[in-house]
Amino acid sequence: MIIRELNGKKPQFGDDCFIAENAVIVGDVQMGDQCSIWYNAVLRGDVHFIKLGNKVNVQDGAVIHCTYQKCPTTIGNNVSIGHNALVHGCTIHDNVLVGMGSIVMDECIIESNSIIAAGAVVTKGTTVESGSIYAGTPAKKIKDISQELISGEIDRIANNYVKYSSWYK
Repeated sequence: MIIRELNGKKPQFGDDCFIAENAVIVGDVQMGDQCSIWYNAVLRGDVHFIKLGNKVNVQDGAVIHCTYQKCPTTIGNNVSIGHNALVHGCTIHDNVLVGMGSIVMDECIIESNSIIAAGAVVTKGTTVESGSIYAGTPAKKIKDISQELISGEIDRIANNYVKYSSWYK
């Protein structure tokens, strides 16, 4: 793993986190408890800060970055960032699933209890309404999320990644 201080900013980790051997975490990155950063994931806090809450998983190949002095990236609690997703200069609230291969651009706000479908492109400045699923390119609301999807997908995946990371510790 590469954990690197840059310009006097050093990554900070909460309790019970898992960092894969080839993950890259640079600069002004703060994460809460029970986070997991998986294989080939990159969190580059070189141009602005990246803040992760508790129980965030950043899956294989995902990239989290920011825009220089303009757009930091803030991620709430109980969030899953799917394989090969790109999360850039945006705010993601609690209980969110960002699907595999999706892109969330600068100045987006992803409200709580939402799903970004696999492959979706959430264009700059979009606000994803709480309790909704956004899909497509550009991403649009396709439906309201059910309580069943919140517990069956968002919570299940976040909890599973806490379990998976325990296998590696």
